[in-house]
Amino acid sequence: MMSNMRPTGKLALQTIAMPADTNANGDIFGGWLVSLMDMAAGIEAKQRAKSRVVTVAIDSLVFLKPVNVGDTVTCYAELVKVGKTSLQFKMEVWTTSFIEEHTKQVAQGLFTFVAINEARKPHPVDRT
Repeated sequence: MMSNMRPTGKLALQTIAMPADTNANGDIFGGWLVSLMDMAAGIEAKQRAKSRVVTVAIDSLVFLKPVNVGDTVTCYAELVKVGKTSLQFKMEVWTTSFIEEHTKQVAQGLFTFVAINEARKPHPVDRT
């Protein structure tokens, strides 16, 4: 399912997978990875909309390879669609293992956000 050998999009978030991020089996918890993707996409959505944003959908999500404790986890965001009040981002997650000294794509997804005003009501992404 990997379409490329290099990340696409803008570097939006980077962290290290720690033992506290594992599930009961000692593997990195998928929900932790999803939360990173959502946070990274949210950062980009907020910057583009210049307002608060809320996640309204995870339109697709695929885990491609496991993440290991100690891996550097990097999220890339690519804006693929801007609607009147919504923004959609293709997200890619890549890891770097310094033990194996290589980078691999581990997840990808499509996240949709809606720009909201102070009253938490949708408003146009592009306002003048």
